[in-house]
Amino acid sequence: MPALPGGLTTGLAWALSAWLAGGLLTLPLETLIQPQGEGRTRPASAWVLQFGLWTLAFNLLMLLSQRPVFAAGLGLAGALVVVLVNNAKYRVLQETFLFSDFGLFSQAFRHPRLYLPFLDVRQALAGITAVGLSLYLGLWLEPALPIYTGWTAFLVLAAGGSIAGMLMIRIAGRAAPVPTLKPELDLSELGLAASLWLYWRLERSQPPSPVKSPFQRSVGPGNIPDSVTQDKLPHIVAVQSESFFDARRLLDTVRPQILAHFECSARAGLRGHLDVPAWGANTMRTEFGFLTGISANQLGVHQFNPYRRYVRQPIPSLASFLRALGYRTICIHPHPASFFSRDRVFPLLGFDNFIDVRHFDPQETCGPYICDAAVTRAIGDLLADSDRPLFIFAITMENHGPLHLEQVAPGDTERLYTTPPADGFEDLTVYLRHLENADTMLDELTGILSRQPRDGLLCWFGDHVPSMPRVYANLGYTDGRTDYLIWRQGTGTTGRRDLAVEDLGAALIDAAGLGTMG
Repeated sequence: MPALPGGLTTGLAWALSAWLAGGLLTLPLETLIQPQGEGRTRPASAWVLQFGLWTLAFNLLMLLSQRPVFAAGLGLAGALVVVLVNNAKYRVLQETFLFSDFGLFSQAFRHPRLYLPFLDVRQALAGITAVGLSLYLGLWLEPALPIYTGWTAFLVLAAGGSIAGMLMIRIAGRAAPVPTLKPELDLSELGLAASLWLYWRLERSQPPSPVKSPFQRSVGPGNIPDSVTQDKLPHIVAVQSESFFDARRLLDTVRPQILAHFECSARAGLRGHLDVPAWGANTMRTEFGFLTGISANQLGVHQFNPYRRYVRQPIPSLASFLRALGYRTICIHPHPASFFSRDRVFPLLGFDNFIDVRHFDPQETCGPYICDAAVTRAIGDLLADSDRPLFIFAITMENHGPLHLEQVAPGDTERLYTTPPADGFEDLTVYLRHLENADTMLDELTGILSRQPRDGLLCWFGDHVPSMPRVYANLGYTDGRTDYLIWRQGTGTTGRRDLAVEDLGAALIDAAGLGTMG
């Protein structure tokens, strides 16, 4: 395509103006990001890195679209969407948006109910409008730049701009401080764009390295204590109960008997608060810590989603340890096994079988998810049919949010509280309704294990506190610990001991009489 006479100067000015205006408009976006910094001075390298990322994104979009104003508009709209997602995540989960979260975008489309309702409707509409307006104005109203510059000059301009952006990123990236891996601090000191890129670079430059697990030692029948013969190995059931914690800590008007069975079982076993590396979501962090005995800080940048890159080869775990002793190891999760790539990860963690949502009757729901009662029956059926010791790890779904999409049912308030709560506690009421069912599940499981000819243990714990941002804001509540218990049929270890989740599996092995993990 030949250039218009005298059009090269016009085209260059047009492209440079769009690039510069777009870059300057990224600055007002900073005022929308939550949380805001506390007056800290951002290093120059972070600003150069942000502008380099803008320059690279603009030129790539311009190369694809041939329209500089469209490229600037679409780039700004995309940045706005990331800001809105960051703000929604921080409001709900008290954590900023991370680079590893980009890997969850596909899950947001496959399982929209788990993600999209947390976005503010007005903000979501603003993001959609910005993208739509960019598409309309750019593709329909703006002519293609090569009409003015010719293809050769256009390609040189786009390539040169991309190279300039990459040089800025490279130079500023070397000068930028290493992220602290405290997301809120890194966001306030580096900005959203720079922190996202630096986390990506750290993930790429620090491949997962071997980390010692307490389950790493060689195991086999010879490692079982003399007091435990092969035919006396107890069944072990571990339940990661969705969002389970003692909600009576929130309000003293929550009826005490809502966790009556938990209290009864806890008095006969080991119990306490559980430190978990998640708030409101990110179940895989707690799950990984429990199964492997590896703490989050040992994983470095991979702690935010250990299933993303860390588990790509077999890792010693509670499941592999028990399998080596002769256990059949089974995971039950009434959700698609592909979620968080569990279908790929769990065989590497030592599980023989994975029973996912396809095993359950889709009509047997409590709210939008499979009832805890259905999971209880699945566990009971497995125990009844097995002549081998079983390790069953159940990950429940019934109490999964968004809680605000469910309605308070007639009679809930009177049954769950001694005094009705103020407005703004509807999420808590819905949560307590499901918590009742979790407590019933616990009681039924201890009964099932008590009736087995083989001895049995139950480990019960919450993966994180539920997502109830309005409730926590009203109460000023900031304690992210959940609760756990280890119950054994007959006699067992009793008492109270607060634990970190990575120490819970070792405590379970000790309670089962299978040795002390070092």
